[in-house]
Amino acid sequence: MAYTDLRDWINALHTAGELKRITQEVDPILEMAEIADRAAKLGKGTAKAGGPALLFENVKGYPGARVLMNQFGSERRMNLALETNSLDDIADRIRILIRPETPTSFMDKLKMLPKLAEVGSFFPKVISAKEAPCKQVIHRGADVNLLALPILKTWPQDGGRFITLPCVVTRDPKSGKRNVGMYRMQVYDGQTTGMHWQRQKVAAEHMRERLRATTPDLAGNVDLMAITSGGTAAAASLDTLSTTTLTKIRGDRMEVAVAIGTDPATTFSAIVPAPPDVEEYLIAGFLRQKPVELVKAETVDLEVPAHAEYILEGYVELGELRTEGPFGDHTGFYTMQDDYPVFHVTCITHRKDPVYAATIVGKPPMEDAWMGKAVERIFLPLMQLTLPEIVDVNLPPEGVFHNLMIVSIKKSYAGHARKVMNGIWAMGQAMFTKCIVVVDEDCDVQDLAEVTLRTTNNIDPERDIQFTLGPVDSLDHASRLPNYGSKMGIDATRKWPAEGFNRPWPPMLTMDTEVKAKVDALWKKLGIE
Repeated sequence: MAYTDLRDWINALHTAGELKRITQEVDPILEMAEIADRAAKLGKGTAKAGGPALLFENVKGYPGARVLMNQFGSERRMNLALETNSLDDIADRIRILIRPETPTSFMDKLKMLPKLAEVGSFFPKVISAKEAPCKQVIHRGADVNLLALPILKTWPQDGGRFITLPCVVTRDPKSGKRNVGMYRMQVYDGQTTGMHWQRQKVAAEHMRERLRATTPDLAGNVDLMAITSGGTAAAASLDTLSTTTLTKIRGDRMEVAVAIGTDPATTFSAIVPAPPDVEEYLIAGFLRQKPVELVKAETVDLEVPAHAEYILEGYVELGELRTEGPFGDHTGFYTMQDDYPVFHVTCITHRKDPVYAATIVGKPPMEDAWMGKAVERIFLPLMQLTLPEIVDVNLPPEGVFHNLMIVSIKKSYAGHARKVMNGIWAMGQAMFTKCIVVVDEDCDVQDLAEVTLRTTNNIDPERDIQFTLGPVDSLDHASRLPNYGSKMGIDATRKWPAEGFNRPWPPMLTMDTEVKAKVDALWKKLGIE
């Protein structure tokens, strides 16, 4: 059965022995983050890596508040969160959906009907406000106060407190499709936060669509991305606009809602690289095998998770930017200050005695490493749908997911590895991958020692390393320009004569099968271990 809400999930963590209740008083300013960081790194490098989930029940300055952290912080808990024995099992379910067997008879067609009905049952369901726990307490207008929430400051040089695990809901002004994304939010005061919409994110594109509709003559004359999602060009772009145009832009608003403390599948769905036409609410329903229950927000025309602990409602005003950051990021470095849209909170609804959910990012491995690994395993079939020659991928946590991807392929022709590199760079959020290493299908990409051996032995650097220019992640502090820089591909596959390698390629060392079997039978008797 799917977890109904965060509390149901907390109970499951407790039952599984995966929850540690912290009853000592702990400050949300830095102290909680330090405890969560140490917990996340317990067992580093072992099969039991990742400490327990943490429920802080004595929050300094916030009597009665509770804060949940590190809920996804191990392989076992990630499986538990998505109610599976293996993340690859979910990938197999996706494969069946995207590549169903072609029915050859009337009976085969009838057998497919339950599968189609199952998919239809995953669509979100809107319930009444009376049934929605997130509406138990409602604050409007002057009663809105973000400072009443136990929001964390996680690193010493952070620009302030940040909401770090929000499900941010926006709507495409053209298609009406909802998007749920996870974007950090710096708290400025009781009613406003920053909204860290990097320019390549879906919510930023929703805002650009709203801007295009408001002032259609702007598109060729000004950097829409800078105006809507910050960056160093923002101020210059705004300066080019006339007072009349600027007033018109700033007179328009885009509605936003933020859910904090949802069931684990809904929280996880906010980070997945969803196909453009698939709503995250549907993905959450697929993962939990049960539809997400939604409810209409109080003051904005958006549907929000009905069982969330907190809902923040409000708007961003087109063209309004404010300095956000610094922020200690998942790269292990601080993301420095930049300008981003401002979120104005007009209403807060929450459950009675709400549980605040947070995470901390920093030097890996941390909680987000396990979430990223889940994305890697679950969405491998979607990569293979576009590039069927891909056998497996590995996004090592130390590569912070967008800095290094290791790919094994079934090589079929000269230059095949380079074709795969370019295909990955053309694929959604994978376009940000700074380094791609391509190996042959018999290399286990999850074994970094094996990958290192293959790569360093199989390449002639001048011949096998490819550089290209293109968009890079906004968090890449080393790129030559913000959001634009170089990327590298390494072809570590065996080279063929058609690729200019005319000497025999040496075989790798392997022992005779019969000898290995004989030693296997003797091994325990030898007393070596």
